[in-house]
Amino acid sequence: MSGTDLVGRLTGTQLAAGRGGHTAYADPDAGEVSYARLHAAARRYARALDASGVRAGSRGLIVAEDSVATVVAVLGSWWHGSVPVPVSPLLPDADMDHVVRDCAPRFVYLDVRARRAGRLLRFAGGAPAVDAAAVLAAVRADAGPHETLGEEFVDDVPGPARWPDGTDALVQYTSGSTGAPKGVRHSADAITAMLAGFGSTVPLRPEDRVLATARMSFGYGFGSSVLCPLAAGATVVLIRGAVDVHSVTAAVRRHRPTVLCSVPRMYAALLDHVERRDSPDLDRGDHREGQGTREPSERRSDDAFGTLRLCLSAGENCPPELAGRIRASFAPDLVNCLGATEALHVVLAGHAGGGAVGALGHAVAGTTATVRDEEGREVSAGTRGRLHVAGPTVSLGYTGQPGTTAFADGGLYTGDVVLRHPDGSFDYVCRSDDLLMLGGHKVAPGEIESVVRAADGVGDCAVVGSDDEHGLTVAVVYVVPASGAEPDAVRRSVAAALRAGLPAYKRPSGIRLLAELPVTVTGKVAAHRLRAQSATRTR
Repeated sequence: MSGTDLVGRLTGTQLAAGRGGHTAYADPDAGEVSYARLHAAARRYARALDASGVRAGSRGLIVAEDSVATVVAVLGSWWHGSVPVPVSPLLPDADMDHVVRDCAPRFVYLDVRARRAGRLLRFAGGAPAVDAAAVLAAVRADAGPHETLGEEFVDDVPGPARWPDGTDALVQYTSGSTGAPKGVRHSADAITAMLAGFGSTVPLRPEDRVLATARMSFGYGFGSSVLCPLAAGATVVLIRGAVDVHSVTAAVRRHRPTVLCSVPRMYAALLDHVERRDSPDLDRGDHREGQGTREPSERRSDDAFGTLRLCLSAGENCPPELAGRIRASFAPDLVNCLGATEALHVVLAGHAGGGAVGALGHAVAGTTATVRDEEGREVSAGTRGRLHVAGPTVSLGYTGQPGTTAFADGGLYTGDVVLRHPDGSFDYVCRSDDLLMLGGHKVAPGEIESVVRAADGVGDCAVVGSDDEHGLTVAVVYVVPASGAEPDAVRRSVAAALRAGLPAYKRPSGIRLLAELPVTVTGKVAAHRLRAQSATRTR
């Protein structure tokens, strides 16, 4: 039978290679779960769906934290022939209601608190629910091969479904950083193309232990914790619950990963956390802050992060200074990535150190990337423009939104403004909807942010556009003072840096201090919330 066997491409390949006993996941609740046990649990899950009357091709909403049971729900759905729709349990009810109405699931898998589960089931209109506790029990380290879901879910299970090219096999929702989450439809052939393309650009190894702070419910996390490591036969380290500097450091200390996939904001927090501690506290696992401070260049091989060989950064732009700190303190090999849910995973990737630190590098294998103007025409090297990507990983489209303008000119406009060099490498400028028109000049927020970050006492910042009392666009900078910094002193420092570092037309009209920047569930700055806040203050 023709078509793509997704389960076979992931776990089946490892069993065929004799690596069934190799650990696929290190899970806080289930312990170490082998590829063989993961494969068997997916088979039982598929049988459970069949026994519940779920038809092949149905969409299944998966609202769950990262766990091996969540992976079973995905693989089991693919085995059965149904379409998994992983969604973050942190989405507010209004967004969750929108997602349910948008994707119309025929069954749900919920791993959330009972009160939230009740609301979600009401949203889903009585769609059958899979028992998450039973799935977890099925993959516990001490479970026998036929336990927990019952013998009736083991016998007479056909082989994994094969997915025809160009049909929905996965729906992922965007983070909602610019509005309501959109359901992005992916085919099985897009998944295999991504594994071939990105897998050759950033190859993983069976001996790798991969830790991703991005959640499975979003494109970057799904690729980093499910698709790429399983295809490589690697081991994935999972964090259940809150992902912060403490939980990440604890996971690193316990499991000693070789690959860390995270976002710039988390890397910055980890670096600050590590650099505030002296090495004896870090090595023995004491969460108390040490008295000494170690420079990044003094990284020792026995540090908790000393086993890392590779760091991946994606989700938002990684400033050059931060990229340098990551390489100095964590891993010499840092891959700076740009991706889009609409392209399944990463489309541009560059090894920092192979050029300008923080540059995006080249298009991954199998992807064609060009820079285009507002009319869709390619622009010459050295000219800013809209990033357009084409290739087999580009989405089939949005759920319920045919003919969306993002999918045009034979590919996808990612919504990013970039600059291409003559050698074919790319630099990130900003998101296209963040580009500001100030005094007749197009200004990227990053140009202003880089000056603000260099000012004394600045912990973080973000620049957005707003309208002044005349309806003209102005820039507003939101600043988070560094720990212990005096707010008025920070404001003066930022103002002085802006006067010294920028021409008048680029300078923000306002400097506003916040305790923290608002972020989406993926950790990106929620620029739309800052713009709304600015609009409210100017009324």
